[in-house]
Amino acid sequence: MAENQRVLSGMRPTGRLHLGHHRVVESWIELTKKYDAYFFSADWHALTTKFDETESLRVNKRQIVIDWLSAGLDPEKCHIFHQSDIKEHAELHVLFSMITPLSWLERVPTYKGQLAAFQEKGKDIATYGFLGYPLLMAVDILMYRPIGVPVGEDQLPHVEFCRELVRRFHHLYDCEVFPEPSSIFSKIETLPGTDNRKMSKSYDNCIYLSSTAAEVKDKVWQMVTDPARIRKTDPGHPEVCAVYTYQGFFNKEEQPEICACCKAGTIGCGECKKKLTEKINAFLDPIRERRAELETHPTMLDEIIESGNTAARAVAQETMEMVRDAIRV
Repeated sequence: MAENQRVLSGMRPTGRLHLGHHRVVESWIELTKKYDAYFFSADWHALTTKFDETESLRVNKRQIVIDWLSAGLDPEKCHIFHQSDIKEHAELHVLFSMITPLSWLERVPTYKGQLAAFQEKGKDIATYGFLGYPLLMAVDILMYRPIGVPVGEDQLPHVEFCRELVRRFHHLYDCEVFPEPSSIFSKIETLPGTDNRKMSKSYDNCIYLSSTAAEVKDKVWQMVTDPARIRKTDPGHPEVCAVYTYQGFFNKEEQPEICACCKAGTIGCGECKKKLTEKINAFLDPIRERRAELETHPTMLDEIIESGNTAARAVAQETMEMVRDAIRV
């Protein structure tokens, strides 16, 4: 595939991936069919808010790759690597930090909001590293000179920041090193948490890709249903029920019938949850099988990551040669 057809994306390795993340991995798999795709665990980014919680970082960065591979990401069709293994990211971050106006970092929409949110939890993340995380994110992208970055709407400011940085670099050093990456919108339907709130580890409302069959059953049985429905024969309101929402993701063929029976009071919440449990476990079974294979053969995972690191490092070294020439350092 042509060099200028690269795309890149990453995730912070802060814990196990859940069913909501699987939809992102599905979108990544589609990208591998069209582009030369690079995917990385953003372990340095994890330090921006968890700099004092590093005891699980090395485990998490391996586990997130296992989750990706278990979910179907094919290492033969993309490059998978760890951010911290490519030291050129740090060098480019330093060089770009010399030309990035402080005001650009302070105006990033999520900056003040996240500062306040963490302060409410009693944690001060007003660090140099957190202020500069949009720059590190831009470096992660530009290092591979991609034509595009898969993003959600909330990440658009980060891509625009990246594009502005490219223009500033080219203007200052009278060069053309980086393409201005475009935003590639991934049409991902959001899966809510089991309590109908946003799916989040902090809410404990997730079903994980690594969940056992018993764990899935427990989570489904705890799911929020229609609070106005006391007896099975009471007419239900499926639109307010988390179980019904999940049926639309994992049991589409039966969802219309379940809806009609719920409204007619001819199916109970227990039966509905049982159907959903079976469907989610059937969905997760092949993921569990691939995970077991990877965990049984850890050298297989090492080889996949090292292969991805090698490919990423080759591009990064090429980029840094052009950057050093442009800056004359």
